[in-house]
Amino acid sequence: MSIEFIFRIIGMIVLGVLGAYWGISLGKAAGSPPELYATIIGLLGALIGLVLTPFVTTRPARALRALLARLSAPTLVAGLIGLISGLTVAALLAFPLSLLPDPFGQILPFIGVLLFSYFGVLVFVMRQNDIFSVLRTHLPGRSSDSNDSSGSEPGPVSTRTILLDTSVIIDGRIADIARTGFMAGTLLIPRFVLNELQYIADSPDNLRRQRGRRGMEVLSQLQKDTTVPVRISDIDVEGVREVDDKLVVLARQLRCPILTNDYNLNRVAELQGVAVLNVNELANAVKSVVLPGESLSVNIIQEGREAGQGVGYLDDGTMVVVEDGRVRLNSQTDVMVTKVLQTAAGRMIFARLENNDREK
Repeated sequence: MSIEFIFRIIGMIVLGVLGAYWGISLGKAAGSPPELYATIIGLLGALIGLVLTPFVTTRPARALRALLARLSAPTLVAGLIGLISGLTVAALLAFPLSLLPDPFGQILPFIGVLLFSYFGVLVFVMRQNDIFSVLRTHLPGRSSDSNDSSGSEPGPVSTRTILLDTSVIIDGRIADIARTGFMAGTLLIPRFVLNELQYIADSPDNLRRQRGRRGMEVLSQLQKDTTVPVRISDIDVEGVREVDDKLVVLARQLRCPILTNDYNLNRVAELQGVAVLNVNELANAVKSVVLPGESLSVNIIQEGREAGQGVGYLDDGTMVVVEDGRVRLNSQTDVMVTKVLQTAAGRMIFARLENNDREK
């Protein structure tokens, strides 16, 4: 038996009884048999109570619970502080406003409570990041003029939240990136992402199962070995089933970026105005930069697509296509860069053998 059904029964009984009493009063006032009025209006009240009770009890409560589940803890705290501040200002102004002539003295204090409460919540929620940064800066032992043992001042505290996608967890490079200290903020993993990862780890497909278990190991490593805070939250998005769609909606609500290496999620998020941190783009950005005319030493390990070409790879995985490099297959060769091409798959370097290797 659901709670909504119980409230329907209670509403039906209450409105039915009230309708019966009202029908008796109407019957006596009209000089007609009160039993007829009581029966008709009582049945009508019971019907109204049965139909409309959930819309004034369980439905608003469910909507409020879903709204609170979507809000982050800093937003809730900022809203509560703003509400208290607005009510305090309204209480201070209530007495002066009550001295005004009627009807202003009776109406304005109530209007002041509504307005100051609304603006207090609005201002504190909009500036929550700045407010928490100021509070952290002025906490005891964290003041800007206090130095540590090395004489350096503590750096600014980042309050940014970063949503993690399932693909970037399975990829595993996020643990190495976080360990370097270049990533600032809190890594937020929603429960539905963790559920999808667990579903992959329990897959009957051996490859998918290995990827899911690798993602679990990466999560454990993130929580133990890195200095970046990792938080798993039960926050969810109502009315959306797909994990990618939930991430985009949640990122818009929390105003935070998504960390992923999924190309489709990247495109969908950018179209909806959500910031995306793509691990693949980061990997391409930190690869070694070479210019035409520079010399490289590369191990040519396979033949290229075109006749006579050889293919090798740098230490960071960048592909080097060497003209006439087939003759130097499986050997370390000095080459000269002729062209650098940036593609969707990464960076490609085209080169030719240097003169001394070409003559051999």
